[in-house]
Amino acid sequence: MLKIQDISYSVAGRPLLEGASASIPTGHKVGIVGRNGTGKTTLFRLIRGELALDTGTITLPSGAKIGGVAQEVPSSDTPLIDTVLEADTERAALLAEDASDPARIAEIQERLAAIDAWGAEARAATILKGLGFTHGEQQMPCSAFSGGWRMRVALAGVLFAQPDLLLLDEPTNYLDLEGALWLEAYLAKYPHTVLIISHDRELLNRAVGHILHLNDRKLTLYTGGYDTFAKTRAERRAVQAAAAKKQEAQRAHLQSFVDRFKAKASKAKQAQSRVKMLERMDTIRAPEDAARTVFTFPEPEELSPPIINMDGTAVGYSDTPVLRRLNLRLDQDDRIALLGRNGEGKSTLSKLLAGKLKAMEGRITSSSKLRVGYFAQHQVDELHLDETPLDHIHRERPNDAPPKLRARLAGFGLGADQAETLVAKLSGGQKARLSLLLATIEAPHLLILDEPTNHLDIESREALVEALTTYSGAVILVSHDMHLLSLVADRLWLVKDGHVSPYDGDLQTYRASLLGQEPRAQKPQKQKPKQVFTRDQIRDLRAEVKRAEARVAKIEEMREKLARKLADPTLYEDTRVGELTTWQKKYAEIMEGLDRAESLWVKSADALDKAERP
Repeated sequence: MLKIQDISYSVAGRPLLEGASASIPTGHKVGIVGRNGTGKTTLFRLIRGELALDTGTITLPSGAKIGGVAQEVPSSDTPLIDTVLEADTERAALLAEDASDPARIAEIQERLAAIDAWGAEARAATILKGLGFTHGEQQMPCSAFSGGWRMRVALAGVLFAQPDLLLLDEPTNYLDLEGALWLEAYLAKYPHTVLIISHDRELLNRAVGHILHLNDRKLTLYTGGYDTFAKTRAERRAVQAAAAKKQEAQRAHLQSFVDRFKAKASKAKQAQSRVKMLERMDTIRAPEDAARTVFTFPEPEELSPPIINMDGTAVGYSDTPVLRRLNLRLDQDDRIALLGRNGEGKSTLSKLLAGKLKAMEGRITSSSKLRVGYFAQHQVDELHLDETPLDHIHRERPNDAPPKLRARLAGFGLGADQAETLVAKLSGGQKARLSLLLATIEAPHLLILDEPTNHLDIESREALVEALTTYSGAVILVSHDMHLLSLVADRLWLVKDGHVSPYDGDLQTYRASLLGQEPRAQKPQKQKPKQVFTRDQIRDLRAEVKRAEARVAKIEEMREKLARKLADPTLYEDTRVGELTTWQKKYAEIMEGLDRAESLWVKSADALDKAERP
């Protein structure tokens, strides 16, 4: 059992932990949550003994091995598979020992068999494959991979070593969706104790059975996943708030009696007894409401559909195409999640849509007024560390007054204190907020977000979901955060084998297919049983019909405006032939969009009718 008893720790006089205690039974899977900056990573360092406690104790079972992922993974010429195998230091030492004594040789062989040393390479290869490395890549040296990929190798190493206490700090930040889903399933079956700092709700709901909450310098252990924790905590806060309100009324009543009768001799004793009651009363504090996390995206004007259209397009690098025969269309109300393993081309497609890569063949057309906002994790790393957020935004808006610039920063949760703080001193979440602000400052019609939630805490992720839900531009999402994808995306594109195509299933279907949980094919039946729809499914279908109706109405409105324009007799004068051609082309595009929207409307209405039919 891991015992944390009455520990306190301060940094530069600022207390992070004060009298905090928790007990984690052996074998438990525990998610550690709390707002950024509360001390979660510091807690890990205290458990590992890298920092000295001010007071209190942390005890572990005798001989327990602690494992975690190092912040820096060295580059070397050692192949990935061997790097992972070396992480099990006992196995490596036993294999390297040059024993001559028969008894010692027997001991070594017995121990190697006990730790399954001969099956180790297959186990290491399975872990590397789950984290996204092909068989060929596993034979390549670490130096051939970027820092993010080497972090995956380090994660593979600690998983392979199977420490008694596994400490993971935001492990999904350098994984794609496929790797994150594999890790989620792996951790759920991990045979020892796991502590994981994460802001990924789905991971915290599926892979752990307890939540350790770090708040107000204290630790509180909750049973269940994140959703259960959130519900339980909300209930406790409501009870605490009610108790505080009741006590405040009681205090006011007692104080009123004291104030009225303390000067009267006949009531002096009663007044004094109430004074003592007030003094003995332990104050119940109402829970403090954390400052609301916000993102404020500027709204773009509406463009005629489609905003982007591809016809037989290919894109890649140098002379090598990565994606071919792309026949895709984007409208301004699209919310699309890109699925597919790392290296299949999701980032390449994002760069093509953002105009950062040119088509190698085929045709790609876009609205002449189209503005695209692009956020990728590498842009966070490219911020100017010696400048402030105010400097960054002033560069983009040199004519705006400082109060207006500060208001823009505040709209992304960067208050007065952060506005003039050097970027080098900002947290990862604050840097991500600044990058999101810079990506959306031009009110883009299309917003492309490549892993936007890295370094954002859960409250910030919820705020991002809310902002994207109300945003009136198109959204392209690449993310390992299933919660974000499920709430924002209403269409899925699968990037695989050099092609991009609509994915017919939903996110849960995709998750099941990646984890090998697809239902077995059943024998054909003469009569297919009627599908029974749940209340939630029917509600979702009704919402889809409403969205389809709204889309048709919007396009129909634009069609009528263009029809009135084309009805203008002066437009057909010889001097306006070019203008007439432009308007006729726009009308043809509108009619194409209307046909597509009506088709989707009919399809969704039929699905709803089928679901509601008794």
